[in-house]
Amino acid sequence: MVKIDSKDREILYQLDLDSRQSFAKIGSKVGLSKTVVAYRVNKLIENDIIKTFYTVIDAFKLGYISFRIYLVYQYMTQEKEKEIISYFTSQKLNWWTISAEGRFDLALIMWVKNINDFYSFWDEALKRFRDYFMEQQFSVYIQQYSYRYSYLLNDMKKSDRTKFEITGGGAQVKIDDLDFRLLRLIAPSARISAKELAKRLNTTVAVVNYRIKKLMKEGVIQGFRTDIDLTKLGYQFFKADIDLRDFKQRGKIVNYAKTNPHLVRIDKSVGISDLELEYHVLSLEQFHDIMKDLVNKFPDIIKKYKYVYASKLHKMNYMPEA
Repeated sequence: MVKIDSKDREILYQLDLDSRQSFAKIGSKVGLSKTVVAYRVNKLIENDIIKTFYTVIDAFKLGYISFRIYLVYQYMTQEKEKEIISYFTSQKLNWWTISAEGRFDLALIMWVKNINDFYSFWDEALKRFRDYFMEQQFSVYIQQYSYRYSYLLNDMKKSDRTKFEITGGGAQVKIDDLDFRLLRLIAPSARISAKELAKRLNTTVAVVNYRIKKLMKEGVIQGFRTDIDLTKLGYQFFKADIDLRDFKQRGKIVNYAKTNPHLVRIDKSVGISDLELEYHVLSLEQFHDIMKDLVNKFPDIIKKYKYVYASKLHKMNYMPEA
């Protein structure tokens, strides 16, 4: 674990809020000069606390749908697991790939244009690896509500707990080839300059800035964030799948749960559970304390919860590559 001070935590919070903002702007918010912010960011990168800067893209608005797969291994060796993970992360339509401990061993989210595309992808995967999957669970991933990393701050404001990204839902947006290529470039590199984008796209800075603003206004670009190595700061990633006795009361739990600064995401899907909550916490004990508080607060609504620990993120790319 790497120890960082409150200023570094504030910088990380600001970068995760908008990783394209300038160091001067961040400095004005955290009370440091542009030069000092740049130095601290470089140190955070050198210490592998900051892994990448990425763009949140709502590919649902581009006509994609997503399927999530939970896998439980059998007859697994370390070499075969590496091969399987490498195969999935190499797929152009892979959104997330995560190793986990608990109810399943590997989780995938795949972008596809239609259910036949998904069938073709999974059919090929089974031809290669079926013998190593003891269990397979599928769900249709509908929507993702992301919240600010308020737990990084010593002084959390109530406004920090408002949703600042909603991926999924809304009308489909038509984009042209230039938009598509721009999104492909900016997805894994949120801080890439407009000048560099213009060079790679063979266009002008003015056109790039206009296109980015347009895509943000249309909701295709939801935000610019920072991939932080939580383990370096002592945090762990847990996901709770909650079954409800009274589904009509789901909103009450959501409104209460989102006030907790450690809640980072609410997932909406068909096929896994009634409510899915994701947390960044310091320990398993802290996670269970949060869940016990929820159960005690809503004993007539919550039936039970199951959980999983996400041990390693192998891939995250919000923009399909095909």
